[in-house]
Amino acid sequence: MSTPLSLRLTSLDAFRGFTIAAMVLVNNPGDWNHLYAPLAHAKWHGWTFTDWIFPFFLFICGVSMNFSIGQRAQQGADKSTLLMQLLKRALVIFLIGLSLNLIPSFNLATLRIPGVLQRIALCTMLAAPIVLYCSWRAQCWWIVGLLTLTSVLMLGVAVPDQYGFWHVGLLEPGADIGSAIDRIFLSGHMWSQSKTWDPEGLFSTVPALCTQLFGVLTGRWLLTRTPPIEKTVWMLLAGLLFLWLGAMADASFMPINKSLWTPSYAVFMSGWALILFAVFYWFLDAVDLPSLRAKAKTLAKPCIMYGMNALFIFAFSGLVAKLLGFVKIPAQDGTLISLKSWLYAPLQAMPLSATGSSLLFALLFNGCMLIVAWVMWRKQWFVKV
Repeated sequence: MSTPLSLRLTSLDAFRGFTIAAMVLVNNPGDWNHLYAPLAHAKWHGWTFTDWIFPFFLFICGVSMNFSIGQRAQQGADKSTLLMQLLKRALVIFLIGLSLNLIPSFNLATLRIPGVLQRIALCTMLAAPIVLYCSWRAQCWWIVGLLTLTSVLMLGVAVPDQYGFWHVGLLEPGADIGSAIDRIFLSGHMWSQSKTWDPEGLFSTVPALCTQLFGVLTGRWLLTRTPPIEKTVWMLLAGLLFLWLGAMADASFMPINKSLWTPSYAVFMSGWALILFAVFYWFLDAVDLPSLRAKAKTLAKPCIMYGMNALFIFAFSGLVAKLLGFVKIPAQDGTLISLKSWLYAPLQAMPLSATGSSLLFALLFNGCMLIVAWVMWRKQWFVKV
């Protein structure tokens, strides 16, 4: 690869902002029993718009790691110091996620240990030495090796399901190797809706790490002196290749599954991440037409504002959502209802379907978070870990 070029990408901020806005949207419906279909995860195998979001986050984390740490390592910075910085940052993110899981019960006995932020933290911890000490070729081999090992273990190792029956390669809820490992190490501290397996469990963190490493490789590519248009084209081509590989694996031996984070899912969603990011990159950083780029930045401004404080908005929106359900106020009949129910009632009274009311609440909640992001952007308050 050619000599790295230092730059800050508006497109990366915008893509990050698009992803956090999408996550806030899908995490905050008015009624979980009436979800707008694209804003619900696939029930098991398959994917929806919502299944884009988490892998996009990890992909973005990988790109950002290479911009913030990988480039400094190539320029001669002390790698052990950089490694400690990454590990400390990951630990802080892990603790933020764990703290959010404590609310509102504050019960350590049933505390869910895994979570979105916890997985981002673990992937960052695992990716850090690979980013700092491995060449891009070695990073490619890490991805191939980890995805191959994950596939072999998922399809070839006999494990007991939650009822004690043994299976080989049964990729069903509670019956795969990941759920068996989670029951050993995380028993009593898993997702409350399943209790016998966790969608952010330990084993599925390994292929999730590969999603982040795909972002690391993309970051390395972006830091070369290759012309921006050529970078865009190669990202689009690589994205299409990954979509094809993921779809072929899905059709033949490894279903696309977000909860299991199957290797096919890791590759397929990295393909989508490359394609969407290439679009952002083309309009916001690569296109050699100043007027078009200026218009694109204007249109992308809400995403950019979100992206400049993505971690804060994610944590803050999660805290607000929990408080809306936890805080109780008296209703007209004297009973206590949640603050969310009180706020949602006027939307339910509108001439909309139940799904439409639920979606409208999610959009309004997202609008409130956008106002927070706008205020922080205007005040130049950027919360970084």
